[in-house]
Amino acid sequence: MNIEQSKETSKIEDVVIIGSGPAAHTAAIYAGRAALTPLMFEGLFASGVAAGGQLTTTTEIENFPGFLDISVPELMTKMRDQAAHWGTKIFTETVDSIDVSQSPFTVVSDSQTVKTKTIIIATGATAQRLGLPGEETYWQKGISACAVCDGALPIFRNKPMVVIGGGDTAAEEATFLTKFASTVHLLVRRGEMRASKAMQQRVFDNKKIKIHWNTEATEAVGEKLLTGVSVINSKTKETQTITASGLFYAIGHTPNTTFLDNQLELDSTGYIITKNGTPETSIPGVFACGDVQDKVYRQAITAAGSGCQAALLAERFIG
Repeated sequence: MNIEQSKETSKIEDVVIIGSGPAAHTAAIYAGRAALTPLMFEGLFASGVAAGGQLTTTTEIENFPGFLDISVPELMTKMRDQAAHWGTKIFTETVDSIDVSQSPFTVVSDSQTVKTKTIIIATGATAQRLGLPGEETYWQKGISACAVCDGALPIFRNKPMVVIGGGDTAAEEATFLTKFASTVHLLVRRGEMRASKAMQQRVFDNKKIKIHWNTEATEAVGEKLLTGVSVINSKTKETQTITASGLFYAIGHTPNTTFLDNQLELDSTGYIITKNGTPETSIPGVFACGDVQDKVYRQAITAAGSGCQAALLAERFIG
């Protein structure tokens, strides 16, 4: 729902939620049921992602409990409707900045300034892409940035797949995909992997993984769906097209924390640091949930769980 907006308000909100994915909507549902009347800024293509969060960069979801067969748009619509049902006021606009130097906190969006007792940050992280020729054409039609999310889909079963990356994530995702793929081609742009020794050994020991050293992708090719990945060896300059039904990026994520202006404690890669496995940040009354503080699991269900925690702690903070 779109709410008619004013530039400023003298009312102090109980809780403002920034984000629109599973973490944000779960937080909104819990906060709404606690009669906190949460206000949510779901963003307007914030960080280039539609409302609904990073999950919207895929189409199907098979591992969210309670839904055997549901599309991502349908799932996110259900979450949004449930949040609105419990009184969440949703603004389809992006937060430009916040001020947490004093309480009540200040949240500044595209068209208004809001004062609030607590803030729940659920802005997620954006998967890094390569911008290959053909990437936009075959995104969600064979190209993905989450092997765990999409690797088991029927279009990939018993087909060759390509993973790009040389770190732990790439090693883990390549190994995971061997459960479904006929062959996994791992493209490593250097002559060695950055992954931990243990993860490298798993890759080396897996007969379904073929490593292409000093190799970079140059183009995604196909027809209606992806059919191959063109590559070049940086040393020999040899080129080839690897037949593949799936191409998975495992080159990292960028947490959406620029708008915080370093007011919260962040790690070296920009993720919000939370305390002792809780959603508590370095500022009392400001909570973080979902992928903006999780660079390990990055799943819809773990994001939703952390959104629940954030709302419960916000309720306790308000008293």
